[in-house]
Amino acid sequence: MSKRTYQPSKQKRATTHGFLVRSASTSGAKVIQARRRKGRAQLTVKKAQ
Repeated sequence: MSKRTYQPSKQKRATTHGFLVRSASTSGAKVIQARRRKGRAQLTVKKAQ
């Protein structure tokens, strides 16, 4: 049997979808801007602990 698709890791999640990664690119900054405009409580995923 093969493993399931989603193998959660907080570190991987943060380095892929985190605030710093989003801020680094133009399109990522647009994502943050759009989420701010919409009034999201959480702009990106929480940081890895």
